[in-house]
Amino acid sequence: MALVSIKNLTRIFDVSKPWLNRVIERRKKAYLTAVSDVSFEIEETKVYSLVGESGSGKSTIGKMLVGLLPPSDGSVEIRGVDLARETDAAAVDAVRADIQMIFQDPFASLNPRWRVRDIIAEPVAARGGETAGLAEKLLEQVGLSARDAGKFPHEFSGGQRQRICIARALASEPKLIVCDEPTSALDVSVQAQVLNLMSDLKDDLGLTYLFISHDLTVVQHISDRVGVLYLGRLVEEAPPDELFDNPKHPYTQMLLAAAPQLGSFGRDVSPPKGEIPDPIHPPTGCAYHPRCPLAQEQCSAERPRMRVLRGAKVACHFAQ
Repeated sequence: MALVSIKNLTRIFDVSKPWLNRVIERRKKAYLTAVSDVSFEIEETKVYSLVGESGSGKSTIGKMLVGLLPPSDGSVEIRGVDLARETDAAAVDAVRADIQMIFQDPFASLNPRWRVRDIIAEPVAARGGETAGLAEKLLEQVGLSARDAGKFPHEFSGGQRQRICIARALASEPKLIVCDEPTSALDVSVQAQVLNLMSDLKDDLGLTYLFISHDLTVVQHISDRVGVLYLGRLVEEAPPDELFDNPKHPYTQMLLAAAPQLGSFGRDVSPPKGEIPDPIHPPTGCAYHPRCPLAQEQCSAERPRMRVLRGAKVACHFAQ
């Protein structure tokens, strides 16, 4: 059963210069398409991961999912409620109470003037809930000590701060957690600890994750399904085993070829060709065609639609 249904999601930002500058320089308004016509579903108690290069729109989708950004077009439905268009305020509030987010930088997302006890209890206190002993209980659940509740964020290491962020996310007993690069600021050994903790909490509490990352090794470890983004477009979607063993889109193949691999020290790998195009002036047709080894005339003229191909969905005219 799908907990989250995202349909034709699009987000466009106005990045124009101020009006007077445009008049003097005779420039038109400029618009950046961060997310373009993205559709996917997240099943309950599953982990759906979004991967792609920087600037591919991963974090923008996460922010639209939790309601921090409104979509320019399309819809984000959580248990059938469209957060952007639903007129019943009580229904929207009930859905939002089931959503939390873990941010990339644990120190930047913690108030340095608050004690950990107040930081963790804030989501519950904001709704008038009972907070006595809550922080201590959650700290022990994420592998820290109850005595840490009286400390400040600067007294912890990076991995411990991320555990505090996880405890805060769990405070309101959410059903869905959006994890925006939760391990990218941590070293490898601490990454493994945090990922194992998140996996255990998912199984114990029945959580659903949208996991955003550029680290393919992390995604392979934790995901039930993976979506690959390029320039704001979803180009491939598949279970992790199928995606990593048999990638079908040329962009996915390029990502996997460029990733570090154990036992392949000294291997000769050709660097990726070309650069990511300007999102303000994206290529016509398939956005990847200027860098694609399979590109033909059709690729520059017609945008490919997602189609099912041997256990995966792929947006490519010539993927076989």
